[in-house]
Amino acid sequence: MTGVYDVAVLLGSLRRESYSRKLALDVMARARGELDCRLVEVGDLPLYNEDLDDAPPPAWTRFRAEVARADGVLFVTPEYNRSVPGLLKNAIDVGSRPYGQSVFDGKPAAVISQTPHKLGAFGANHALRQSFVFLNMPVLQQPEIYLGGSAQLFDATGRIAAGEVANLLDRFVHAFAEWIARISPPRAQLPQALGAPPPARDGERGRVPF
Repeated sequence: MTGVYDVAVLLGSLRRESYSRKLALDVMARARGELDCRLVEVGDLPLYNEDLDDAPPPAWTRFRAEVARADGVLFVTPEYNRSVPGLLKNAIDVGSRPYGQSVFDGKPAAVISQTPHKLGAFGANHALRQSFVFLNMPVLQQPEIYLGGSAQLFDATGRIAAGEVANLLDRFVHAFAEWIARISPPRAQLPQALGAPPPARDGERGRVPF
């Protein structure tokens, strides 16, 4: 095992050569030795529909199980119309339902937002943080990562070369590992049934329409 904690990485872009994907892969490489990071596919998730809760699509079940076994969740996203891309919002909706069975509940989170433009996808970053409040996901506050000009960040191999951004990402990875350690027990101490969604909390066992 290369790291103590398991981290699910969720991308806000479907494009094969997206800057978010390149950035996530770069961060995952930097995290080796501190975190075990893995990409969790969100592009195949059917749109959330409460009518399907009793017989969920296989993609929903697969996604919920992959997130449920993680010790933390890293979101890497661009910004669409000053907010979260639709596929990432749908993934949050799928993972948070049925009511009282959210696979996100209590998991440490972190956000990296990027854009080829100037503002660093600030809107998407903070739209996600707003959702974390209801999801009960304690989110890493510092260092904040809003990367503008992302088209110029990567070398010919798709990595971020040494420099200010690389140093910032190294500090971010270390801070996220420490953040998870403060909130989650070491993986060896976790219950074996990590693949199952957490039980409903008191008062949440009834079904609440979405």
